[in-house]
Amino acid sequence: MPTALVTGPTAGIGLAFARALAARGFDLILVARDEARLQSVAAELRSAHGIVADVLPADLAARTTHVEARLQDPDRPVDLLVNNAGFALRRPFLANDIADEEQMLDVLVRAVLRLTHAAIPPMVERGHGAVVNVSSVAAWVPRGTYSAAKAWVTAFTEGLARQLAGTGVRAMALAPGFTRTEFHDRAEMTMTGLPSWLWLDADPLVQAALRDLQRGKTVSVPGALYKVMAAALPRLPRRLVGAAGRRHPDQRRR
Repeated sequence: MPTALVTGPTAGIGLAFARALAARGFDLILVARDEARLQSVAAELRSAHGIVADVLPADLAARTTHVEARLQDPDRPVDLLVNNAGFALRRPFLANDIADEEQMLDVLVRAVLRLTHAAIPPMVERGHGAVVNVSSVAAWVPRGTYSAAKAWVTAFTEGLARQLAGTGVRAMALAPGFTRTEFHDRAEMTMTGLPSWLWLDADPLVQAALRDLQRGKTVSVPGALYKVMAAALPRLPRRLVGAAGRRHPDQRRR
């Protein structure tokens, strides 16, 4: 069976990835801070699909060395890495403590960088594999550290995909819009002002992403509305885009 390592798999998009991959016959390595929730998800997936589901507790803001070591283990190859773990801060940059801003960058950027760097060389040596880095449509909206980090994820993944051409290994950035997860409750955010048609559901979003990965896409943007936005936002005047971003922040936790 192929093996996938998924970060942030206890809720939202990460959980949808774990369930979808288990249904497709992948064994799983589940990485997050909360070991109890990891064990619960792993037990659910083992029972439902008869797969191997290992848990690997890790705070990706603090250290990733043991996760990197697992990705590099030649005796237990990882065929797919899903860098999904992430969070956003409710307040704007100047209102936040710098330690919180750095922690967000550690999870959204440094962990993605290090885990991808650990996973790719063994995949290239074997001649197959894939990395999915979860970005956001916020990457095209100038709105503080979160948007800047997601812009990095998208650009990093696009550049990596070009480097991997001809190796049998693929890299894809997944850029969703507003997605129904538990993030807003955790952050005590009130999002009732957003119309229902702006929201995506995690399960069909992930199914679309996996289809795009199979088709060889470099950037996957689920949902017709967000496809239009992703095409239009880079072409609009930056002042207009920035104003729209202030009215409709993309703040999600997975």
